[in-house]
Amino acid sequence: MTNASNSNSAAGAISENIKELTIKRLNSGDANFDQTLDQLIAWDMVSDAEIEATVSAILRQVKADGDQALVELTNRLDRRDVTAVDQLEIPQPQLQQALESIDSETRQALEVAAERIREYHNHQSQTSWQYQEADGTTLGQQITPLDRVGIYVPGGKASYPSSVLMNAIPARVAGVGEIIMVVPSPAGELSPMVLAAAAIAGVDRVFTIGGAQAVAALAYGTETVPKVDKIVGPGNIYVATAKRMVFGLVGLDMVAGPSEILVVCDGGTDPDWIAMDLFSQAEHDEDAQAILVAWDQDYIAAVHQSMARLLPEMERSDIIRQSLQRRGALITVRDARDALTIINRIAPEHLELSVADPEAWLPNIRHAGAIFMGRHTAEALGDYCAGPNHVLPTSATARFSSPLGVYDFQKRSSLIFCSEQGASELGKVASVLGRGESLTAHARSAEYRIRD
Repeated sequence: MTNASNSNSAAGAISENIKELTIKRLNSGDANFDQTLDQLIAWDMVSDAEIEATVSAILRQVKADGDQALVELTNRLDRRDVTAVDQLEIPQPQLQQALESIDSETRQALEVAAERIREYHNHQSQTSWQYQEADGTTLGQQITPLDRVGIYVPGGKASYPSSVLMNAIPARVAGVGEIIMVVPSPAGELSPMVLAAAAIAGVDRVFTIGGAQAVAALAYGTETVPKVDKIVGPGNIYVATAKRMVFGLVGLDMVAGPSEILVVCDGGTDPDWIAMDLFSQAEHDEDAQAILVAWDQDYIAAVHQSMARLLPEMERSDIIRQSLQRRGALITVRDARDALTIINRIAPEHLELSVADPEAWLPNIRHAGAIFMGRHTAEALGDYCAGPNHVLPTSATARFSSPLGVYDFQKRSSLIFCSEQGASELGKVASVLGRGESLTAHARSAEYRIRD
């Protein structure tokens, strides 16, 4: 009787915990499932009018006043006390000092991660190419690295050395001439791990500037901060809004939304593993999204129980709870085919295929930022050290976007060389098409090269 009583008490505690952990339970067979799913995954990346106005004013101020604006904005918004922008630059010796100051285990972890990231991105390197036609005309493509890029790294009490490695190393592999890093330092707080990562990744210059003013400095240039050709790296809504506003003047990696994970499981993975995989993204912030898809209702219930039991152990339990309540879901589907339909509809940033034969799923997956295959491949490994980039398309943009890579730091120029014979033959075609478009100068320019 005692054992039965204890068992009932335990079951009651789990049941109570589950009640406290509110997360949507959806079924793909429900009549209103499509509408409910659309509402769940919808994310508006447009800033409100107040943020737009604030960011626009900051951009104008930096563009007009350069270094003076950076000093004023940094002192006011980041609670600093500097008189010149050069006081905001971290010299190379200080980066090396930070690398030498961290403990050996942390340094080794950063170096192993950096080497794996470098090795993976080495495989992405592109080369120039040419081919020659029978008449001597030569066509091709020339690959050229960008001259200078800017990397935005979140800072302050938060420490994201992984963001330094994931953004700087592909740029270095691509052959970028100069890498400028900006990282906010509220009240002078700055993570030694971030500086150590900058040393390992080969960052050229580091400025302790953040927010929209850092984006403005990189886009417009100031007396001290050089103008870049492209800005990459994550940031808050002010950073994202600033990036969107300067696009066209500089290139961008993407304007990212909250982190996402979609886990598909056939019921054969330890429920605790899946619960923690969902937590790993939900703990980013309250807007992050964690979704489980499975076709075994008993298994989904087991995962829910694991989540309820493990949540109190999490340091960021409040954030995880809010994230799961606002945007999380446990979805029951009819079968694997149904799961594939949902994968391609959501186009997740992170997709975990926690199934027996993940390779068999790949031909039918059209939209996903990164695909983690098998029961042992936690998404967290991709965040830090697997090798592929963790800068990934969010908010269903995996339908048309790809992970950050070497190709984002290189340009492609078309090569065209016409022999005399080739120019004559192509000129006849161009003449007809140019006159057909009423662009007479086009036609005559080509006609001058036609041989009688």
